[in-house]
Amino acid sequence: MRIDWTALPEAVTSEVADRVGEARAVPAVAGDHAEIAATVTGSKGQVFVKAANTDFGVRSLRYELRVGEAVSVPHSPAIEWHFEADGWLMVAFEHCEGRHADLSPGSPDLALLDEFLQVIGKTPAPDVPLFNPKGRIGFEHPAMDGDTLVHTDLSAANLIVTPDGLRVVDWAFATKAAPWFELASLTHWLIGAGHTPQQAEQWLARHPAWRLTDPEVLDYFATKNAQKWAAKAAETSAPWMHDLAAWTSQWATHRTGPASGDGSPGSTS
Repeated sequence: MRIDWTALPEAVTSEVADRVGEARAVPAVAGDHAEIAATVTGSKGQVFVKAANTDFGVRSLRYELRVGEAVSVPHSPAIEWHFEADGWLMVAFEHCEGRHADLSPGSPDLALLDEFLQVIGKTPAPDVPLFNPKGRIGFEHPAMDGDTLVHTDLSAANLIVTPDGLRVVDWAFATKAAPWFELASLTHWLIGAGHTPQQAEQWLARHPAWRLTDPEVLDYFATKNAQKWAAKAAETSAPWMHDLAAWTSQWATHRTGPASGDGSPGSTS
């Protein structure tokens, strides 16, 4: 759960002030994996700060810090600084000034996303511990395994269009997998942005990793992902989970028929 910047202990805010000057924080409007996520501006500059003090929050943020320090793709914001004080882990990322990407059909932002996919599809996973596909999504298939760096959460909220191009933020779910895993994980976000399942697949098919993947493997991924999100949505009223259940179901139905969205639950987000 998010808390206000003013709730941070003085030992923490003083150390932040040493780095950026007297700070003014503007909370982010999306995301909930860190207790604090805010644009922090001071006389010495501007950064985007995530902070956590719960067990889950610290584990997640420490993972994102480790990945952020290891990832070298130009689309990933740099880690500016980090420290721990009074039970808090504080991580400052390069601030990305811009707007969230528009992934709707025909949007020019799709070309920016396509450029990123071409880069990351050829980027080896860094030599740090990362999720494997099953650990990331709760189900497995041998074809998912690979040595490529995969972001896995390319929602519009994590894609910032800046004057210098596309920046991809929130690497908290970075995974070591086959290149097509990234494309399959993107499908429901394209559908949510207004693409039909067929349009989404046609757009993804520009990438060899998609075209070379066994259609039965894509059927399996679509089916299991729809089952997972249907089970999760049945246990909550959270709108975003019901959206994901609807979008993954549309893709699974397109590939294998109406029954594919029903079945056993998955285990992770």
